Amino acid sequence: MDIEFLKTSILDFVQAHRTYAPFVLGLMTFGESLAFVSLVLPTMTILVSVGFVLAAADIPFWQAWVGAACGGFLGNWVSYSIGRRYKKTAYLIWPLSRHPHLIVRGETFFQRFGPWAVFLGRFFGPLRAVIALVAGIFMMPGVLFQAANLASASVWAFVILAPGAGLAHRLLW
Repeated sequence: MDIEFLKTSILDFVQAHRTYAPFVLGLMTFGESLAFVSLVLPTMTILVSVGFVLAAADIPFWQAWVGAACGGFLGNWVSYSIGRRYKKTAYLIWPLSRHPHLIVRGETFFQRFGPWAVFLGRFFGPLRAVIALVAGIFMMPGVLFQAANLASASVWAFVILAPGAGLAHRLLW
């Protein structure tokens, strides 16, 4: 298979469906930020390359960024809600039940950094899967959680998309 054909096919597909790009990005970051799902479907490498594809397809960066930030925000919010509702019984759900070391790391990290753990944890792959859940289990106040969640989702979405978008603009224009 010709690499040029593959590149052209992907760009043509993304350009033809550009209105769905923020929604698809939101779904990807939702899954990446949701406890349990992010352990099974790690999409970080895909998300970094998506920034390049979106820029090459002339999709405005701000639209991609908003979609990615919203998905990340909602994924953590759902994880936090699960933690508040089900407490430590959430640890028994697969695939988290297969990774007890992540639970210990998440709890230790949360106890050490408090509200900052929600912000910082999003940037560390394994912690991203459990930190919002742990915040809910430890009954972190909702307003404080949402403030850290929104701030971290906004910064994280920029950090994962900007390198690819910047590289695309540098290489293609």
